[in-house]
Order: sequence, then C-alpha cells, then structure tokens
Amino acid sequence: MTFKTFAAPLAVLLTLSTPVLADGSYVFIEQFGARHEIGASQSGRFQRLTVYQEGWGNSAITSQDGRRNTTVVGQSGHRNSATMTQSGACNIAGVAQFGGHHTAETTQEGGCNAVAVIQTGTGNSSSTTQIGHGNVAVVIQD
Repeated sequence: MTFKTFAAPLAVLLTLSTPVLADGSYVFIEQFGARHEIGASQSGRFQRLTVYQEGWGNSAITSQDGRRNTTVVGQSGHRNSATMTQSGACNIAGVAQFGGHHTAETTQEGGCNAVAVIQTGTGNSSSTTQIGHGNVAVVIQD
C-alpha cells in the first residue's frame, strides 16, 4: 500500500523533470557559485542557448526570435553582465568573460550574422549591433 501511495507522485515528478524540446529549441544552463541571474526567452524554431556562470553575481539576459539562432554566454568571476538579443535566422553570438565587472551587449537582426566577444581582466565593456546579412564582429579585450 505504501509503495502505491508514493509511486504515482514519483512518476509525475520524473516526467516533469525530463527536458522538453519545443519546436527543436534547446536550453542548457549550468551555474556554480552564488547570486547569479539568468533571464531568457526563445520563440521560433531550432533555437539554441547555452549559459555557464561561475563565481558570484553574474547575470545573463538573452532573447531569440526566428529560427536556428545560437547564443552562448560563459562567464567566470564576479559581477559580469551579458545581454544578447537576436532576431532572424542562423545568427550566432558568443561571449566569454573572465575576471570581474565586464559588460557585453550584442544585438543582431537579419540572417547569418556572427559575434564573438572575449573579455579578461577587469572592467571591460563591449557593445555590438549588427543589422542585415552575413555580418561578422570579433572583440577581444584584456
């Protein structure tokens, strides 16, 4: 009797904890440390989002609309901030921030655009905006 009492709720919980892919979109978030913040939205099909935060007080805000867009954040250290917005198709962004007090903002509209930002040390700031098709931007700071 006791087994039957717990089996049904356990089955429901296991089903709810299974990852669900909506229209082929994917979200992976892994955080270590304390006081991290993440806010993300995806609409459309086959969107990809990966966020990794380590340290404390890092924040990431991402938004994707369209299809086959990819966003990767990263971040290690403390009080780093990444804001990324993409609309259109086949856009790729990235950000990898190490150290502390970095700010990275990227906006892409259109198709097949790419951004890569790497910031190390302390207090770097980056802002990129791309509109159109086939744009590429790379920012590396120390």
